[in-house]
Amino acid sequence: MSGQHTMTYDTTVTADGGSVAGERDTTVPAGRAARELGLKPSEFDLAVQLGRIRTSPGDGGRRRVARAEIERLRAGPGFPEALRRSVKAVGTAEGAALMQVTGARFTRLARLGVLVPVTFHLNRHRAVVWLYPAEELERFAADDRNAPLLTGRTPEGLRSQLDAGVDLRPRNWRGRRLGFLLRLADDPWARAGAVASLLDPLHVAQAVKDPYERSHLNRFRPPSPGHADPGSPAARITEELMTAQDADEIAWLQSELTRLTARARNHRPAPRPARHRPGPAHRTPRDTGPARPASRGLLGRWRRCTR
Repeated sequence: MSGQHTMTYDTTVTADGGSVAGERDTTVPAGRAARELGLKPSEFDLAVQLGRIRTSPGDGGRRRVARAEIERLRAGPGFPEALRRSVKAVGTAEGAALMQVTGARFTRLARLGVLVPVTFHLNRHRAVVWLYPAEELERFAADDRNAPLLTGRTPEGLRSQLDAGVDLRPRNWRGRRLGFLLRLADDPWARAGAVASLLDPLHVAQAVKDPYERSHLNRFRPPSPGHADPGSPAARITEELMTAQDADEIAWLQSELTRLTARARNHRPAPRPARHRPGPAHRTPRDTGPARPASRGLLGRWRRCTR
């Protein structure tokens, strides 16, 4: 995906005929914006995902931040501590402490889909460590309607789901990630590509029959989260977490992919190879029969002299 941003220049001509451009950008790269806002790269990424920071597309698919957006955030109450606190993500132990529940109860609530992770990482044992927005956990614990889930016995219906092995953390994270990708998508094909990124190739092929459209969709698939080397165990774990597993989730994503691909097709058809037009048929020289062999010897010379 590519976008545009507006720049103005003050140009000074040097003695040798060159120029020095004093660039006054109306947008800045994401890394620079993070530094000016006092955020770590991971905090900045989370702030964008949670909608705390608005970005715009830049060249090469890189996100940029408007100067006005940076100034808006810097002028907010309690900056920069309030901004950092709004994008703080915590694991099970810290999350349980914030909610004043045991780690076991916290994990049960997360597996049941009551608490939704916002990101994850793999520890040195390649175990998945889910992270949750601290502000969301605090709001959940402060809501009196949630008190029955935080104290006492887990309701029977929920206990039976846990006994059956339910774990909605990956699915809920995929749903949250899809919402984030769709918010950033600035092209109908990019929206379809975001949905396709959560399906395996077979399920994509079932929803999008045309191979040229599938190939075009691949150009808009967002990169996988994390920085694992392709083919590594960490990359395979991430790929599994990113791919829909449940039949109802797959069916819903396929339906959305079919719908969004049709909309993208109407907006701009997928490119196809140019049709081959056969050129004029190759003509062979007219067959005039076998050539007469040249006469040899005295008879040949006599014939040439008498012509």
